Amino acid sequence: MPLQIIRDDITKVRCDAVVNAAKNSLLGGGGVDGAIHRAAGPGLLAECRTLGGCETGRAKITGAYDLPAKYVIHTVGPVWRGGGHGERELLASCYRESLALAKEHGCGSVAFPLISAGVFGYPKDQALRVATETITDFLLDNDMTVYIVVFNRGAYLISRKLYADIRSFIDDAYAETHHYPRPGNRREALEQSLSAGMPADMFLEDEAVSSIAIHMPSSGREGGKPAPAAPGSGDPLAELKTALGEKDESFTQMLLRKIDESGMTDAQCYKKANVDRKLFSKIRKDAQYKPSKPTVLAFAIALELPLGETEELLRKAGFALSPASDFDVIIRYFILRGKYDVFEINEALFAFDQSLLGA
Repeated sequence: MPLQIIRDDITKVRCDAVVNAAKNSLLGGGGVDGAIHRAAGPGLLAECRTLGGCETGRAKITGAYDLPAKYVIHTVGPVWRGGGHGERELLASCYRESLALAKEHGCGSVAFPLISAGVFGYPKDQALRVATETITDFLLDNDMTVYIVVFNRGAYLISRKLYADIRSFIDDAYAETHHYPRPGNRREALEQSLSAGMPADMFLEDEAVSSIAIHMPSSGREGGKPAPAAPGSGDPLAELKTALGEKDESFTQMLLRKIDESGMTDAQCYKKANVDRKLFSKIRKDAQYKPSKPTVLAFAIALELPLGETEELLRKAGFALSPASDFDVIIRYFILRGKYDVFEINEALFAFDQSLLGA
């Protein structure tokens, strides 16, 4: 996946370059800066002494010494002073300059901390937005895996208002999913529950189960005996062959059709979906490719499909949206509001400890 938000110790991330949120002196300090210097060993400080410091918004590169990386890219983020002193542009410049250095040195993977979001006081939700937007712009024209490394998945990574709104949406969906039927209307309740993906065993020993089970597609038996063939039916094997020959379009076929209809190029689509080029190539070459659910949804978001078409694309790959899944409900939240930024959605998924969209 080109851009990932991960929870880890940045000094332990194996990649080509680790980015250090440094002070202007480049001689170490607290937080991430101090942790990287301690993990890298004294050789890093010795090399940094030769660099003559670094201006805010700029970046310089050194060896990584004892870190599991090839390079350390040192960049100096802005101190937050209310947002009216060019902080956003300086912070974006930190990411652009660091990525340019990584590209210049042939790096295929880079790990960033959330620059300026510690003692420099930059609001974390805004710092994350600057990071994802700047990295995304870079990845539109470059192939590289980029990690944003944070210690916690806490809600502070997105705005409190957005977190509370999504939390309320999840709670409402949960309440609807677990609305137990009143006595006397059990059959209708069971039909609704089955269509919503709730387990039938909630209603075991209920007469509604026995009266509805014969109508379920998975049921092939009635009263312990094979269900009778429909009147006038012919050879079952011949009918099966006919059915197989009339299969609907596959996930791959629908995806490629939707890309053509959108007017996007393949590259524009898979980059917008945060999907690796190699994975997209596999999908394109295999009409029967079976992707993961996050990959399907990433493409649905990239194509800005409405909810009904998103559910259809999911069905092509053998999936569905469930009102009992936080992951699925969060996806519904953004689609219903017409918000199709895969990175904004991933920020929310990360805050709620869910899998991220993409490969």
